[in-house]
Amino acid sequence: MASPSLIVVSGPPGSGKTTLAHLVAQGVGCPAICRDELKEGMVHAHPGFVPGPVDELNLKTLPAFFGTVEYLLRAGITVVAEAAFQDKLWRPGLTPLLDLARISLVRCLVDPDTAAERIQRRFDENGLRGAAHGDLAHLEEVRTRTLDFDPITLDVPTLDVDSSDGYRPGLPEIIAFAAARD
Repeated sequence: MASPSLIVVSGPPGSGKTTLAHLVAQGVGCPAICRDELKEGMVHAHPGFVPGPVDELNLKTLPAFFGTVEYLLRAGITVVAEAAFQDKLWRPGLTPLLDLARISLVRCLVDPDTAAERIQRRFDENGLRGAAHGDLAHLEEVRTRTLDFDPITLDVPTLDVDSSDGYRPGLPEIIAFAAARD
C-alpha cells in the first residue's frame, strides 16, 4: 500500500490558512483537520472559557489534533492538516509523522493590513471563534506589527502562497503541488 500524503497548511493569524486548507482538501479529495476548529468544538463544552497562551483547552487540543491526524494517516488516508505551525511548538508533533506519510508544506503569507481586516471580520462574525482563540490579542499584535511568528520549516517540499489578494500562485497550482506524489 502506498503511503498517504500529509499536506500541512500553515501561517500566521489572518493569513487565510483555514479557508485554503478546506479548498485544498476538496481539490485533493481528502479530509481537512483544522486545529482551531477542534478547539472551537471544545469551547462549546466549557461555557465562560477565557483563552490564554497556555490555557487548558490549548493543552487538550494539541494531542487531539495530532492524534486525529496520526490515526487517519495510519489508516492510509491522505490528510490536510491546518494550524499556525510555529516551528518550536509544532515541530515535535510533526516530526514523528515523517515516517507515516509523504509530507508537503504550504505556508500562507499575507500583508499585515489584510490580516488585521480578516481577524476583525471573523471576530465580528463569530464571537465563539474570538472566545476560543483570543483573536483581539492577535489583532493588536498584527496592527502594531509585534506579532512574533516563527514559521515552520521542514526538509520537505514547500510552497509559499501569498493570500493577500486571492492566491499567488493560483489555486490550481496549489492543488497540483499538494496532490504531487513525488
